[in-house]
Amino acid sequence: MFVEITNAPIFVKKTGQGEDALLLHGVPDSAEIWNALTELVKGHYTCYAPDLPGFYRSGMPENFQFNLNHYADYIDDLVTKLQLKTPLTLIAHDWGGIFGMLWACKYPHKVKKFVGGDFPFSSSYKWHEWATIWRTPLIGELSMALMNWPLFKWELQRSSRRLSVEDMWLSYKGRVTRRSTRKVVLSLYRSADPNRIHDWSDRQKNFAKKVPIDLLWGEDDLYVSYQEADLMHPRSVTVIPHCGHWVPQEAPEAYAKILLQT
Repeated sequence: MFVEITNAPIFVKKTGQGEDALLLHGVPDSAEIWNALTELVKGHYTCYAPDLPGFYRSGMPENFQFNLNHYADYIDDLVTKLQLKTPLTLIAHDWGGIFGMLWACKYPHKVKKFVGGDFPFSSSYKWHEWATIWRTPLIGELSMALMNWPLFKWELQRSSRRLSVEDMWLSYKGRVTRRSTRKVVLSLYRSADPNRIHDWSDRQKNFAKKVPIDLLWGEDDLYVSYQEADLMHPRSVTVIPHCGHWVPQEAPEAYAKILLQT
């Protein structure tokens, strides 16, 4: 289904029945990254998985601002538009984790629990090599222009050996192949200087005192070390052996286990 946010169509995949859960994907993915997980929990949760703005089926809202505060407000607008019952369960990966944690910090009363991982949320984080390239003007644009399927596939195989070729293709075809989406990716990374996260550190610490945070991390994540997890003051951290960055696809049962705990 689609909802409209400031004159832009935003795609949301709705699955299951039960209490509301919002699932936020990262770069360069779409709502499909959650397919395996929603199949496992659809008897307990009504899962709402959007394509983030500018990704795959979603348009770009008018006057969308690439800054941390606006990311939080965008998620709040989405929750309001979908008429989700809060406090809800928030499930987030990669850039979805950044969007989700910003929203949770600004609107903690709307979150029942936070489950996710493989994303940074500290001022001490150092961007991985690809992010450093994308954050660099001109060089970032050149890297995006040169990106093709063999290179994309090689990188995902290097970072997440348990991903199937089908999963990799789902993240590539129609997603990052779009020139507009590549521009959005560059803008996202250029907006998120880790120093800007410092202004959110106290709010994040306060959020963690009020709402349980359960994080899952691939032991072999090449982009964000599982050591970043402890900096978010979680209730629990599950480090999954022989798993890379794309835990929702590599080990969806680990997410389901935490979500189905009473």
